[in-house]
This record gives sequence, C-alpha cells and structure tokens, in this order.
Amino acid sequence: MSKIDAVGVASSDFTKTVKFYSLLGFEFPKFKSEEDHLEAIHKDGDTRLMIDSVKLLTNILGEKPRPGNTSAFAILYKSPDEVNKAASSVSSAGFKITKEPWDAFWGQRYAIVEDPDGYRVDLFAALPYKK
Repeated sequence: MSKIDAVGVASSDFTKTVKFYSLLGFEFPKFKSEEDHLEAIHKDGDTRLMIDSVKLLTNILGEKPRPGNTSAFAILYKSPDEVNKAASSVSSAGFKITKEPWDAFWGQRYAIVEDPDGYRVDLFAALPYKK
C-alpha cells in the first residue's frame, strides 16, 4: 500500500514561508535563516510538510523550482469556521487569497490561498449534512 509521506514547497525566504504556514496551523522548530531544509513538527505517521530553499532545489533540479497554477496540496480543517478563520488570518497578514471561502457543490467549505513563493494551498472542511 502506498501513502503520501511528505509534501514539499520551495522557499525564497524561510521567515515569510514559516509565517504563512504557521497561520494555517503548522508548528516549526527553531531554524536559522540560512538553512536549506526545514520540516514542520509532526507526529509519527503524519504527512510531513517540507520546506526547501530555492537554492537547494535549483542545485538538485538544474533549474529554478516554480509553482503551478493549481493547488499542490490541501489542508483538512475540523469545521467550515476554521477554514474561514485560516483564510482570514492569511489575508490579514498580507498573503494572497486566490479564491475566497465558498460552499462548494461537493459538500465542503473551500478556499485557496498562496504562500509567499506562489504555491497554492487548498483549505477545506466538510459542510454540515443537510436533509
């Protein structure tokens, strides 16, 4: 059986990137701004969030990393209100919201935000069941 173990993003500024993902609920160990790799604190068995410097990924890939025009991953929240709060926190901190929270036809509260380097992240939670 396969499992997604980690999701990674490139960062041109670890301080800004850590601030952004902290607003979404991630915690990070102390780090030095010149580090090339950082992982959010996680429990064993959880999917890891990895942040790599643009410099490191350019050396590995042979070209600069670049975000796509669609979300790279999605974060599950416990309630629609948490999605709204996360999107609001991101916006209040000056980061971009690609799509404001909305009630999607597939039964989830959904929003799309962008990290400082342009990586899109979906935020979602199940909507209460309606009869």
